[in-house]
Amino acid sequence: YFPFAPNPTRVRLYLAEKEESGLRIPMELRLVDFRKGEQNAAEHLRRNRFGSVPVLEVPGGPTLTESLTIIEYLEELHPEPSMLGGDADDRARTRQCERIAETRVLNAGARWVHASNSPLGAPPSPPIAEASWETLATGLRFFEDLFADGRRFVRGDRATVADCTLAAGLNFARFGGLDLAQHAPALRRWDETYRARACVQPVLGG
Repeated sequence: YFPFAPNPTRVRLYLAEKEESGLRIPMELRLVDFRKGEQNAAEHLRRNRFGSVPVLEVPGGPTLTESLTIIEYLEELHPEPSMLGGDADDRARTRQCERIAETRVLNAGARWVHASNSPLGAPPSPPIAEASWETLATGLRFFEDLFADGRRFVRGDRATVADCTLAAGLNFARFGGLDLAQHAPALRRWDETYRARACVQPVLGG
């Protein structure tokens, strides 16, 4: 993992939420320091040819390299308490919200940050930043409408994978100067409440 990188952050939030619900999944965390270029080191490329994170090293098996794949793999091994929902309708709506959070907040926000104020020193690209912001804004509006009813989590009264992805995306978007107070006050309320929870503070703080 690398601190603040949104994709490993959502996996770490998933683990934190699982533990908060009563199930601790033992996991050894290994830092890959992107500031030092460790993602391009031979050791890491043996784990993941693309040089990205997160990577899950499975004892006796091949590595897994996509964040949602890792979450779903762990969820298959440890289905209770569920982070995907209960019945078919609940699970489908949870996955739908998670997908919107991924494509329109986490991914769009990451592109916007790296094109405007990259913490890794990528050169600014105003056209990419503008296009990415337009996509990000649609995601913010979606979740602003969702949280307008004062719900505690994306799907109501319990945390799901959708909360993990949304929180990870917003956390990274702060590098670009995202101001939720201006663009999405209801979402800001959720974000502040979610980040204040003791179980996620160690993840979102670094």
